[in-house]
Amino acid sequence: MCLSDGERGVEPLNARKIIVGITGSIAAYKSAELVRKLRQQGYEVTVVMTPAATEFITPLTLETLSGRPVASEFFPTARRPQVLHISLAQWADLLVVAPATANIIGKVAAGIADELLATVIMATEAPVLFAPAMNAAMYSNPILTANISRLRQYGYQFVEPEVGELACGGIGKGRLAPIKTILAAIEELLNSSSELSSKKVLVTAGRTEEDLDPVRFLTNRSTGKMGYALASEAKRRGADVNLISGPSRLPSPLGVRLISVRSAEQMSREVKQWFPRSDVLLMAAAVADFRPRDKAASKIKKQEGLLLELEKTPDILLEIKPLKGDKIVGGFALETEDGLANARRKLKSKGLDFIVLNAPTALGADANQVTVLGADGKTERLSQMSKLEVARGILDRVVGLVRTKGPKEEKTS
Repeated sequence: MCLSDGERGVEPLNARKIIVGITGSIAAYKSAELVRKLRQQGYEVTVVMTPAATEFITPLTLETLSGRPVASEFFPTARRPQVLHISLAQWADLLVVAPATANIIGKVAAGIADELLATVIMATEAPVLFAPAMNAAMYSNPILTANISRLRQYGYQFVEPEVGELACGGIGKGRLAPIKTILAAIEELLNSSSELSSKKVLVTAGRTEEDLDPVRFLTNRSTGKMGYALASEAKRRGADVNLISGPSRLPSPLGVRLISVRSAEQMSREVKQWFPRSDVLLMAAAVADFRPRDKAASKIKKQEGLLLELEKTPDILLEIKPLKGDKIVGGFALETEDGLANARRKLKSKGLDFIVLNAPTALGADANQVTVLGADGKTERLSQMSKLEVARGILDRVVGLVRTKGPKEEKTS
């Protein structure tokens, strides 16, 4: 079988090198499409298979698509002059395991290297991206959840599986993420910059929920899209990112540490814990301004009328103001009237470096139009754009502030 030029792709002399690891999942057949797409985009690809993977798809298929020998044995019949797992580990700019079974995730989390792929993963210094695929019950098993959490802490990246029909006939979360999603994650990892590589960025996102009784709560329509976009963009620029998020259905951004909270009180507590260890805080969460003064111990019955007594929630930005020092802090303001005037007051009263003003229509939307007000008196109105593009504009400002404050820190040291 011969490949067309379009199938082979064009590999420049400085092409990025990717290892595609394939494990024993029924989804292994989809890895052929991943290899083909990577080649089309100009990457050099080497496939490393576990013994179980060869039961689902033949090495010949992947060798033909990749244009390189497939590695699957510790001690291949045709001996090579170099130590195979070390040479592969050093060759790669990125290693993606797709599909990744619970077995390979558990091995790496436990430091077990008893076959070639696990050994290459353990030996490489390149970024490693796992794309899990398995039965829904296996994916929700607390042991696997703990293993994924542990690997995330060590810097391993994950593309979450999607909900869909599984090979067992059931429907649930465990289906391999779409190839285009895996490709996007690969691009993001390989094209990240180092602008914020020495910085720790703390982002808050999403809404908070304030309990009224055991089954009801007060909240707002925020989905967390803006905060998650900020966390993703900060990570892409090399920062060590912690994301404190209220309830959201969004997947955790690649490489970002997610801290989940519900109430304003919980968010305040986590921000106070992480802020002293951060260089930048981007307070994008839609924190409730009020909460019920008293939470009912049992469900409130339907009645003619209900009088709620509310009290203020913690003002997180005001509480951490004394701890700011040289840290960069950006806030968000959502106003329905006198937006610029109210945003300026908030900017000054809370000692922010900048504040992002948006409108209620931004809640839950994929796009936004914002105005950024700086402590230097400058105001910039951005055009309507996606929230990821807004995040890039905001991070451009953060990078500028980091560069401005950098020399001052050097002079005082």
